[in-house]
Amino acid sequence: MEARILWADDEIDLLKPHILFLEQKGYEIDTVNNGSEAVDMAASKHYDIIFLDENMPGLNGLETLAQIKANNQSVPVIMITKSEEEYIMEEAIGGQISDYLIKPVNPNQILLSLKKNLDTKDLVSQKNTHDYQVEFRQIGMRLNDRLDVHEWSDIYRKLVQWEIKLEASSDEGMKEIFTMQKKEANTQFCRFIDNNYTDWIQGSMDGPLMSHELLKARVFDAVKKEPVYLIVIDNLRYDQWVVLQPLVSEFFNIEQEEIFYSILPTATQYARNAIFAGLMPLEIEKKYPQFWKNESDEGGKNMFEEDLLRANLKRNNINVKMSYNKVVKLDFAKRLVDKFNELDKNDLNVIVYNFVDMLSHARTEMEVIKELADDEAAYRSLTKTWFNHSPLKEIFKKIAEKGIKTFLTTDHGTIRVENAVKIVGDKHTNTNLRYKVGKNLSFNEKEVFVAEKPSDIKLPQENVSSTFVFAKDADFFAYPNNFNYYVNYYKDTFQHGGVSLEEVLIPFVTLKAK
Repeated sequence: MEARILWADDEIDLLKPHILFLEQKGYEIDTVNNGSEAVDMAASKHYDIIFLDENMPGLNGLETLAQIKANNQSVPVIMITKSEEEYIMEEAIGGQISDYLIKPVNPNQILLSLKKNLDTKDLVSQKNTHDYQVEFRQIGMRLNDRLDVHEWSDIYRKLVQWEIKLEASSDEGMKEIFTMQKKEANTQFCRFIDNNYTDWIQGSMDGPLMSHELLKARVFDAVKKEPVYLIVIDNLRYDQWVVLQPLVSEFFNIEQEEIFYSILPTATQYARNAIFAGLMPLEIEKKYPQFWKNESDEGGKNMFEEDLLRANLKRNNINVKMSYNKVVKLDFAKRLVDKFNELDKNDLNVIVYNFVDMLSHARTEMEVIKELADDEAAYRSLTKTWFNHSPLKEIFKKIAEKGIKTFLTTDHGTIRVENAVKIVGDKHTNTNLRYKVGKNLSFNEKEVFVAEKPSDIKLPQENVSSTFVFAKDADFFAYPNNFNYYVNYYKDTFQHGGVSLEEVLIPFVTLKAK
């Protein structure tokens, strides 16, 4: 059975050929010739869709629509009318109709409307499955090529697009194939980073745009010409940006969207400090030792971002009035909205918003958040729901009303970890699950990316024998003692600091107010 339809029209007998046509297509149809009966039938029986004639005696179509929707808000209703008057269309659309047809209608029009309103999800799913089968082969062949930094960005964009398209599909087999291909892409990307990252940092090979180069390459020229907002949402993956884009687009046109590469470790202490300082961590430590804290130092590791940004502006001969606001609590975000007009006095306003990072940590520690963000799709959905109801959306709206150029970015991404790999270190080794730094670390070199000499990738070296070790793909580090506990507690949590497409390839977006 295709679907069950209720059709209300005071001239229902004249529609017998249409009804027979639809019954031959497998639809089950109940008919009534007035609005009152339509309301009663809709209340007593389940219908997949309802056709309503707008001009019926007694209860007209709009009145019938209101009563049906009062009892069942979700049922799709198609309004059919002889009138093309604008007020009727507006009232009907305001009453949440699903489609609108003008008499006389032919059977194919009716069938098309049914397909559009009842079968769209299945048709889209089938088309997406077919299209991905074609793309799967193309992506697979490209993964075997020697991809450059831009081609990897393109591959990741395509994977994210397909992941979001396929999440609504009922084809579990195709989803499993996609998961395997994404894992293969991550494995190849980690090999790419392993082979090239050190050369990029040392300047012996042309590399991608990276964290420490971002502001000088993309923001500072704009600041010299006009007021600018820079909004940094901590820990925002590219796929999360994709689902936020329609919400941001309510206020802004996307002037340019690009992917840049986070430095390693893909952790706030390193990547975000590098963005604001315009320097690699080792260079920050040497040039501004008062603003840098190593892993073993007491205190917060990102307490001097504003100082580093001001020093960066000064080095680049940019003398502007700026503000820096870091949002870690809802009350502060609301106050920022309330005092928004005060920011008009500045040439550069920087807002760091920490919610997404807190969400990933909360998901690890709180079972209820883990249930709400059970998988990648749910994690994206929760991010979208947060943004839609957050003060940050109101901030975007206010910026757009002022017509101010805005840049949106992040410091690093995050990956859902699956596989525990063993590592041994002393009590001074840091606690991050995706990278370790310490003396005499013991690990399987085949499972990790290693910087035996941290200065080679411009990272500080607290001790002569200090080594940085990065987890790859969806791996995470666990110590041999209490290994099973670590595996059970941290598996399927979102972590950052290591090497993966999700952590390294992150968005930078240029926005122009509508």
